Amino acid sequence: MWILSNKIRVNESGLFEDFRDCHCHLLPGVDDGVKGTKETLRILSFWETLGVKEVYLTPHIMEDIPNTPIELTTKYEILKTQYKGNIQLFLSAENMMDGLFVKRLETGDLLTLGSNGKRLLVETSYYVPPMNMDGIIYRMKEDGYEPILAHPERYHYMNQHDYKQWKQQGVLFQLDVSALVGAYGSNAQKKAEWLLNHEMYDYVGSDTHGLGQIEYLLNSLISKKTVKKVKRLAEEQVL
Repeated sequence: MWILSNKIRVNESGLFEDFRDCHCHLLPGVDDGVKGTKETLRILSFWETLGVKEVYLTPHIMEDIPNTPIELTTKYEILKTQYKGNIQLFLSAENMMDGLFVKRLETGDLLTLGSNGKRLLVETSYYVPPMNMDGIIYRMKEDGYEPILAHPERYHYMNQHDYKQWKQQGVLFQLDVSALVGAYGSNAQKKAEWLLNHEMYDYVGSDTHGLGQIEYLLNSLISKKTVKKVKRLAEEQVL
């Protein structure tokens, strides 16, 4: 009973009050996220009721999903005309560190995250690092970019030593809040808790791909201490 009293359902926790979601797939019909505008608008309306204030749309850009910044910007502008709510929408991208990303890095044809034009949200395969990951990170930093590694807790090949090493090299980390309630398994949950407790995260996002994912998250139990840590992280992230 004492253990349960320290936990609360996410939808009752206030976690999303004034929340700034820096990673989601709500731009409709461009990747493996939301497929239609109707669902996007439903999700945004629901986020409003929970108090979300800013949402950064971060569709995939990778060799398998070769979106271009100009195509995504066009669809983003259309969505803004259709959404009449109070949440501020911003466009960025989640970049797979593959050959396409390296080419885009060379030309500067990139969608950055936030206001300074230098933050890049990047990801890797969940199971193996990209070829020359060190070199890609080095190139980003040499070009003046700030690499933000999306959901590091979900990479099976990374351990605590790897996290410390990447942080020492100036890589920023973005928490996927669903990992804290077991959405990606116990291993990812334990890693997320360790990273959060050691204050290694710099950003937080929902990585929302659809309504089903939100329903799972909001109906899950989360510790009240964890809610406080995530809310503080959301408030302090620089965008």
